This record gives sequence, structure tokens and C-alpha cells, in this order.
Amino acid sequence: MSRGVVTIRGRSPQMSANFFYLFLLLSVSRLSIAGSLENNKPDPVRQSGGLVPRQARIAVTSHIPRESVVSKGIASIGYSKRLHILEIEFVNGAVYRYLQVAPSVHRDLMSADSKARYYDANIKGNYPSVRVRPQVKQQFD
Repeated sequence: MSRGVVTIRGRSPQMSANFFYLFLLLSVSRLSIAGSLENNKPDPVRQSGGLVPRQARIAVTSHIPRESVVSKGIASIGYSKRLHILEIEFVNGAVYRYLQVAPSVHRDLMSADSKARYYDANIKGNYPSVRVRPQVKQQFD
């Protein structure tokens, strides 16, 4: 080996430079991919079935007609027989969509004496859910 040539663990300077550029390229590529995946990262949602992508929470628009109900906690309920989706609007203004709900659960909810109690016992935490609209904050004058 000639004097003045630096080697890294027995590698020539050219090989060390190539290794450095390859390492740099892979690092930048990884950061780029991680940045592009950041918007698609799964975000936990209250459900028993796993994770729902963040876009599913943001892009939800309700087209399911809801019927007003007499309840202390629930303002209206809607159901899609075709999609098996139950939508509940709470008195605080929040709207949640529950997925994979059987028609019998909707029927039982609508006929329950206490809809809020039925919801707590049979729906809340038992079905995958997506927030359609957050709760409306009270404004005081």
C-alpha cells in the first residue's frame, strides 16, 4: 500500500467512496419513502377489528338518512341495509359510523326502551367505528 492512501478496513478509496454514496442514497431514499407514507400511516380508531387508515377518518361524508329518536344521549340513528352501516348522532353533535352491524342490531336498538343503554351494552366497543363528525363544542357568550 502506498503512503498517503487511506483505506477503510482494507478497502480502496474508490470502493470506500462508492460505499459512502450508496449509503447516502439508501438513507435519503428511506427518508423520502417514510415521508410519503406518513400520510397513509394507520391511526387507531375505537374499534375491535384493528386499524382504520387516517384517510378513512377524514374523508367520511354521511349520505345515510338518520331518524330522530327520543333519548338522553342519542339524537338520531340511521342504517344502511345494503352496507350494514349504523350511524349514530349523539346529542353533543358527534356522529359515528359503525361498520358490519347486522340488521337485527339496528332493529333492536330502534325498539329499545333506552337507546343509550342499548348502545352502551351492545354497540360501543363491539364494532369497528369511524368518526364522521366530531362533537360540537359549546360556545358561551
